[in-house]
Amino acid sequence: MPGMTELKPDQFEMRRLESLSNTIFGVAMTLLAYDLPKAAVFTSAPGWSDLAQVYSGKLAGLALSFIIAGVFWISHHRRLARQPVGSRGVVILNLFFLLSIVLLPVTNGLYTNYGMSSAVAVLYGLHLTAIAGLNAWLWWTILGGWRHEIMASLFPLLVFIPGTIVAAFAPHVAPFVWFIAFGGLLIQRFYAAPARTDV
Repeated sequence: MPGMTELKPDQFEMRRLESLSNTIFGVAMTLLAYDLPKAAVFTSAPGWSDLAQVYSGKLAGLALSFIIAGVFWISHHRRLARQPVGSRGVVILNLFFLLSIVLLPVTNGLYTNYGMSSAVAVLYGLHLTAIAGLNAWLWWTILGGWRHEIMASLFPLLVFIPGTIVAAFAPHVAPFVWFIAFGGLLIQRFYAAPARTDV
């Protein structure tokens, strides 16, 4: 068809990857709630204190993981919009990024059930760091330089790494550090409102 660029043998349309990524993010974000307590954990009708005791920590973990998945879905969507065609290596790197999202319900389930375990908290922190690292790497493949979007994509990585170190010694403090990653991004977006910003 006129106006369409013919793809080289080692090139892929990234819009096809976008359909797959939307499905993966949707399923992963839904499965985050799978490990929430069911009615069977209560031997009788629960009161407010019973509900708070059972759900408080688990809902906090769910909220953290859901925000993480949502923010990185937005970043992934914007990145694919900037890169209509990708090489085989870029596609494979994107698939590793999607694999890190697929595994999020697994580490989230461990973390919401055993959040006071330093080993589990560190594992969860390493997973967050891997997601952020792959996201930043993918932005670098598009921009190839220290532009605003690269700095924005590195911000979560620079928060998750010290948060994971904190998790080794004080797992109950680590979530507060990890949440800073997204508070900082929100502040950065408002500060740079006139300019286009990407995670």
